Formats: sequence, structure tokens, C-alpha cells
Amino acid sequence: MDRHNIYQNLPDSFEHEEFSDLLSLPGFRIERIVSKGHSSPDVGWYEQDGNEWVMVLKGAGILEFEDGREVHLNDGDYLNIPKRVKHKVKWTDPDSPTLWLAVFYP
Repeated sequence: MDRHNIYQNLPDSFEHEEFSDLLSLPGFRIERIVSKGHSSPDVGWYEQDGNEWVMVLKGAGILEFEDGREVHLNDGDYLNIPKRVKHKVKWTDPDSPTLWLAVFYP
């Protein structure tokens, strides 16, 4: 078993968001996402076949849902997004990295 640290190896350049699988098993995945001023494309929504639990470990972001709701997330805030609920990232802090932890499960 190797020990890892979620805060290590953060990207220096933020041209694109960084997505890294930390653990991937059949039907279950843990992902690290690093954003800095990024948002989802204007057109389209995320609509997953499984549930997604997401937490902001560092930074800030706003999730927007198809029904018009917006959820502001800051350090330590987390949210469970049921499967097939359409959502997108509306905003992330442009001045410092936002570090997300996302867990995808059935």
C-alpha cells in the first residue's frame, strides 16, 4: 500500500481543469478535480447514471441545477447529487485553486 496526499501535485498551469481518479472500482469511483476560474460549457448538463457525492476541500464553487437552483460550496461543504439530476459548474474561484473530491456510486 502506498500513501498519497490529495494536496500534492497540484497543477501549476490552469488552462484546463484537472481530473484525476484516486480510486476506481466497478460501479465506484473517487475523483480529484482541480479548478481555477473554470466552469462547465454554456451548453449541456452533466447527467450521470449513478449518484455523485461532491465536496470542496479548498476554494469555492457554485453548482447550478436544471431547475434553476444554485448551491454555493466553500471549504468543507459537500452535497449529494442523485443520479440523472442535471447539473453543471457555474463558477469556481478565479483567484485560487478549488479542490473538489467527487465520489461516484450506484
